[in-house]
Amino acid sequence: MKTLHVCAQPMLRAFFTLLFVASLFGLSACNGSSKTTFVLETNSEFSWGLSESTALPIEPDSNPMTEAKFQLGRHLFYDDALSGNGTQSCNSCHEQALGFADGETLPVGSTGQVLARNAQGLLNVAYNSTLTWANSSLLSLEAQIAVPLFGEDPIEHGINDSNEELVLDALRANPLYPDMFAAAFPNDGDPVDMNNVIRSLAVFVRGMVSFETDFDRFQSGDTDALSASAQRGQTLFFSEGLECFHCHGGYNFSDSTADRTMYPAFIERPFHNTGLFNIGGTGDYPSDNTGIFELTGVPSHMGKFRAPTLRNISVTAPYMHDGSMADLEEVIDFYAAGGRNIAAGPNAGDGRLNPFKDSLVNGFSVTPSEKQDLIAFLNALTDESFNTNPRFSDPTE
Repeated sequence: MKTLHVCAQPMLRAFFTLLFVASLFGLSACNGSSKTTFVLETNSEFSWGLSESTALPIEPDSNPMTEAKFQLGRHLFYDDALSGNGTQSCNSCHEQALGFADGETLPVGSTGQVLARNAQGLLNVAYNSTLTWANSSLLSLEAQIAVPLFGEDPIEHGINDSNEELVLDALRANPLYPDMFAAAFPNDGDPVDMNNVIRSLAVFVRGMVSFETDFDRFQSGDTDALSASAQRGQTLFFSEGLECFHCHGGYNFSDSTADRTMYPAFIERPFHNTGLFNIGGTGDYPSDNTGIFELTGVPSHMGKFRAPTLRNISVTAPYMHDGSMADLEEVIDFYAAGGRNIAAGPNAGDGRLNPFKDSLVNGFSVTPSEKQDLIAFLNALTDESFNTNPRFSDPTE
């Protein structure tokens, strides 16, 4: 996979390469009295299915990737037994044909509770520098996966202290799992426990990586991979006029990206307010969806959410953190307007005037034909090989 030449990625790559070379010789401390060294690991025993030129995701030392854990996680991902009432699996909200999104405005948990945020696709989620829509503290898939399994508000899988052992008993009763857990965790006396469930799921989801789109083929030299319309759309996407690439740039089309070539201190974890709401003209968002403000309480963090990858964007509708936009044309119109004006109702307010809105969301002019060109480019980010790859499919089908 070639590095994008249309954004700041080459400069960043060069910078991190220099850091890596410097690390081989040691970095001098400020007072010159000692040396601090670091090594950026680029190898892995796991078969990622990626080209040698593609940076690998960060692989935690506490949960190294293995094929046995990957296959166990794959089975668990599709198993309804992994819920408090035996009715919900990860697949309930993450369907492969939809890029592991669910096509719904808002997902529904195992007890029928409607969640506040749209279910995101999972392609290349291993490259996210933070997880979920708006949580600056969730930096690993292991930490994130515990949220839907054990969360109480909202309830998703609905596992808790009163039913956890029953869930584990159901897994032990499946004739496949005892051997699979033992193979994945050979050093554990009784490997069927929730920690290993989480580790296995994290390995499976971390392994959901692919760069096999028409755009990638075009970047690799196949000049026929993108239509003329998509090429015009690419030019628009990376233009300063539209400014899409500032939040959706880089090889994963998100400014919230991390991989193992990056020195941890330089990984960025940004969040953005795009002007979806401005309730009462005060900058407020709905009380159940305030972005990272929910965690930090910092007024300027109101309505700030992570920019998701645009890979597979054509199959992961509806859009935005609340699933409020049905199609890509509506999304483009929203950004062209510089935000959303809600004229009436409990959420009334002009998001275009939100005092906390990102400075890059200023609006732009786009003709109907340019809009179609932009959509053609976004469609070229669809990874059909990922969406149909048997390696990620339900093993029982």
